Amino acid sequence: MSLAGAALRGAPWKAAAITGAASAAISYVMGVILPGPADFAWALCLGVSLFSLVAAIGAVRKPDTGDRVTRQARLWSLRHPWRFALYPGLGAAVMMYPIQLVFDGEGVFGAARDAALGGAAVYLIAAGLTAISRNGGGQTTR
Repeated sequence: MSLAGAALRGAPWKAAAITGAASAAISYVMGVILPGPADFAWALCLGVSLFSLVAAIGAVRKPDTGDRVTRQARLWSLRHPWRFALYPGLGAAVMMYPIQLVFDGEGVFGAARDAALGGAAVYLIAAGLTAISRNGGGQTTR
């Protein structure tokens, strides 16, 4: 976990925050405009998911930039995408749990299930995109 955290140290946090906030706002506004009920919990969880994904993929996008520790952690993350993706997946699940608990009204266990499913989705997507960027990004990993 410390290597994944070191790799995420150089993540584009500002871009991730803007992406998460904008996607949550757009999702909620579209729910209000379009027929059917607007789901505030869904919009917030979508924002958390995209925030986590942009941070994770942005962290490993340029493995040759940053200080020595960050570069080494990014290279490790590219070699071990499934281990690296645990950190953003768990982070997303932890951030989604209170959202689900407060705004969705499904109770403690329903909120935990929904947050775990959202975290699992972030984990799978982040690991897959990290593996693709390792293989198809033209970068050499040793």
